[in-house]
Amino acid sequence: MSDTKSPRRADEAGSKVAGAAEKVYDAVVIGAGAGGLNAALVLARARCTVAVVDGGRPRNASAAHIRGFLSRDGMPPADLLEAGRAELTGYGADIFDNHIDRIAPGFFVHLSGGAALRARRIVVATGLRDQLPDLPGVRERWGRDLLHCPFCHGYEVRDQPLGVLGTHPDSVDQALLLVQWSADVVHFPHTRPLSDQDRERLTARGVRTVEGEIKRLAVTDDRLQGVELTDGRVVPRSAAFVFPRMVPNDSLLTELGCAKDERGVVTTDGSGRTSVYGVWAVGNVVDPRAQVVTAAGMGAAAAFALTHDLVDEDIDRALEAHRAAAHAVPAPQGAAV
Repeated sequence: MSDTKSPRRADEAGSKVAGAAEKVYDAVVIGAGAGGLNAALVLARARCTVAVVDGGRPRNASAAHIRGFLSRDGMPPADLLEAGRAELTGYGADIFDNHIDRIAPGFFVHLSGGAALRARRIVVATGLRDQLPDLPGVRERWGRDLLHCPFCHGYEVRDQPLGVLGTHPDSVDQALLLVQWSADVVHFPHTRPLSDQDRERLTARGVRTVEGEIKRLAVTDDRLQGVELTDGRVVPRSAAFVFPRMVPNDSLLTELGCAKDERGVVTTDGSGRTSVYGVWAVGNVVDPRAQVVTAAGMGAAAAFALTHDLVDEDIDRALEAHRAAAHAVPAPQGAAV
């Protein structure tokens, strides 16, 4: 039986923490991206008491628009998050713009300002951070004309001269995929040797390979002009793609003891339930390739399962109280009360 089916309790042995709020939330959601906000929305509509804590910069903050999200295609990411927050407050959810120091036993969520929130359940939606190659121009152009996801940005640069910076093991596959959007794709292996098999695949797909170490991204008038190599050559490109190293922001999950797979990614079941009792995780923190719409769906799935979990717990408590009352010894008639 897997860990996710035999969860270990992390909320046991908790005692009251000095400075903790008296209110006990049904759920505290950590992270106010699409996954966290949608989880909180579904929970609030299920009449759960919900708090959302967020103190970070969204992963897609540098992107101008959300893509591939039905009815929200083209919306700026900040507008989606603002709308989500407004919807949540309309349902009575509390939102705290703060960082979290730690989660103590008993699900006391300690905020950086010294306060603590008490939760029955936890949803972690803290996303990930993209580690970009250390090349001049990369960070400055990121999210503008240096892109990552063809499904997010490929249509906007369709039929344009595209480049792929070969700084990641998956860069070849990225270049092969991009031909779906443009017939003019150049792969720059940089310092990573190409295997004969990859070279043949690129050639067969019509992807041109330009050998040489990348010096920088060539930019003029705040627009990408091409990729400059250390030998002085500049290969004109209108947009470039790079595969970053994706690092989950999972320190809270690690501290709680959540199990991880061989890649070092926290494992969950289909609802986002982790190996630790009462803890769910959704979005990029457990699925690096999840898009905005995917993360939102993961948040909803977690909220459904979490609500059922709370109801089951409430039923057990109600049954216990009911049976205790039924078996209580009645006081003798005439006895002082």
